[in-house]
Amino acid sequence: MSRDLSRLPKAHLHLHFTGSMRVSTVREMASAHGMRLPHALGVEHYPPQLSGVDERGWFRFQRLYDAARHCVRGEDDMRRIVREAAQDDGAEGSRWLEIQVDPTSYAPFVGGITPALEIVLDEARSVSSTARRTGAAQVAVVVAASRVRHPLEARTLARLAAQHAGDGPGTVVGFGLSNDERRGVTSDFAKAFQIAERAGLALVPHGGELLGADAVTETLDALHPDRLGHGVRAVEDPRVLQRVVEEGIGLEVCPGSNVSLGVYPEESAVPLRRLVDAGARVALGADDPLLFGTRLLAQYEIARELGFSDAELADLARASVRISRAPTHTRAEMLAGIDDWLDSPSLP
Repeated sequence: MSRDLSRLPKAHLHLHFTGSMRVSTVREMASAHGMRLPHALGVEHYPPQLSGVDERGWFRFQRLYDAARHCVRGEDDMRRIVREAAQDDGAEGSRWLEIQVDPTSYAPFVGGITPALEIVLDEARSVSSTARRTGAAQVAVVVAASRVRHPLEARTLARLAAQHAGDGPGTVVGFGLSNDERRGVTSDFAKAFQIAERAGLALVPHGGELLGADAVTETLDALHPDRLGHGVRAVEDPRVLQRVVEEGIGLEVCPGSNVSLGVYPEESAVPLRRLVDAGARVALGADDPLLFGTRLLAQYEIARELGFSDAELADLARASVRISRAPTHTRAEMLAGIDDWLDSPSLP
């Protein structure tokens, strides 16, 4: 006996802008712009077989990601991505989405990083304004710098994010650091994160997926995060995991991503239970559904397959809400909705 997970209210805190796209949308954009996609994004070979545990595997992942990103050629495409991400999340029970975007990737087509970010924010406000009627998720934005670019560029992005900082839909609520965590020096990005912290933004860098517990420690020491993108490999050192728990750092755990990139060989090996039992605050995330083939709902289904009861799944949803930057009233509504879900009859 179990309840419908698509009706469980939840927050989605780890979703990348390009990676959020429907594969059908990528194909339509490629056709409209006269571009050819790699076979792995075609009908016969989708979803792609990926690995990120070595340089060759990561190169293939990044190549596919870049191919999809290159299909986004202007304002209409960018607005479509935000709108569809909100719709798809809402259909799976997400009521609050913090979508992560690096505006430099789209700047050449819209006149710079400022209009690129403002387009995303404007569409986030628009789709959020009708969310109650349409069932879409409300959308806020995390601006993300890239580890493979110069740290000075990260400071520029942090200043831009600070100018649009807020605490509601259509505002910037966080600042992140993404891409291959084996690249770059984490401490070189500390000043960018200090800028973001002064603006009141949540600090949400990636760390602890492709690298182990030492990388988690390095990120904690250098960037003082509120949440870690992934962070799952903190379990490899009990002292590091204890620190994560004691400091109340949220972990954005993405089981489907972990398996697709070869971090763990199968879903049963993802240490979600160990993290939760240790007291970590975990929010499940889909990361890049376009390439991994699984969205947010599938992450909760994986947790159920790992033995999480409905009460424990409700606790995961509560954690996602509590470590989000959703406004107080929105969090209260979601938490009440989670209680209602748990009080509802289970399915036969």
